[in-house]
Amino acid sequence: MTDEIRAVDAAAIAAERTGAEVHLLEVADALVPASGRIERGSLKYLVRGLLNNTSSVIGTFLLIGFAIVALAAPIIAPCPEEERRCQASPYQVPRDGYSSNPQPPSAEHPFGTTTQQYDIFYGVVWGTRTAFLVGIIIVAVALLIGLTIGSTAAYFGGWVDEILMRVVEIFQAFPFLLAAITLATILRSAAFQGVVPAMIALIVFGWTGYARLIRADILTVKQREFVWASRSLGASDWRIITRHVLPNSIFPVLVVASLDIGSIVLTFAALSFFGLGVPDGYADWGQMISSARNRIPSITKDWYIVVYPGMAIVLFSLAWNLIGDTVRDLLDPRMSGGKAV
Repeated sequence: MTDEIRAVDAAAIAAERTGAEVHLLEVADALVPASGRIERGSLKYLVRGLLNNTSSVIGTFLLIGFAIVALAAPIIAPCPEEERRCQASPYQVPRDGYSSNPQPPSAEHPFGTTTQQYDIFYGVVWGTRTAFLVGIIIVAVALLIGLTIGSTAAYFGGWVDEILMRVVEIFQAFPFLLAAITLATILRSAAFQGVVPAMIALIVFGWTGYARLIRADILTVKQREFVWASRSLGASDWRIITRHVLPNSIFPVLVVASLDIGSIVLTFAALSFFGLGVPDGYADWGQMISSARNRIPSITKDWYIVVYPGMAIVLFSLAWNLIGDTVRDLLDPRMSGGKAV
């Protein structure tokens, strides 16, 4: 960084002579190492890297397939005209009677029905929208909370860091799944409906990992020369955090977030399996599988109740994991050998 420091000194002398101190901040911005941030136009590099990796290509095709299914859900699985449930809300799975015996796959029900006579094909197709909604929103909100708390704690340090990290430790003291189950139960009893209780529960206990990860990276980055240069030139804390600190420390967090989308869908499916994710008859993969709990002795005969929604969960999670692994290699400088992205 010797040449970079000399560049800052030269710019400082020039600014004193001309009175254009504002240019010093631009010089400091330019000194941020390219190996630690995504520059403009790097989207092409990212797309090229994804397309040149076999795993990411498979994951991308799977994800595109799920996206097409989600967008074309009204065409692939339209609501029957005589069915009032899905006419009121398309996420309500049509029901064919009240028999406790599931129906095998047929022309009328391509994937069969559950023990409550809910159409599995309709639930799997419309459950794709639920998976995207749940995975992306939960991870996005949890990531925003984690980045805010973690970056604030790391950058300012001192008593701010102590208080915020103690809050993080309090939340992490609770087992994640058990805490989510407890909070989802409380919220459901408080008149919350649909996917909201489980989503809130997963967000409340899901942001701590992002906060600790971004804090660890910022503690190192904030001691770098370009950060000290910006601070000495009078840059505001907001400018330093958003222009220098976060761009050079956010990559591991983004990688973890991309991998977490699949795991969040799995966790949400677990809550639905326990009856805490969505109400009965809602288009959700976990809720479809939960109907097979009473059919365990005859599961080899009623295999379709578990196989179709189970395959959807596995493939959806696999797609995000395959893409996340490749994004990690492309965006994280430590995984890409320090090359600029």
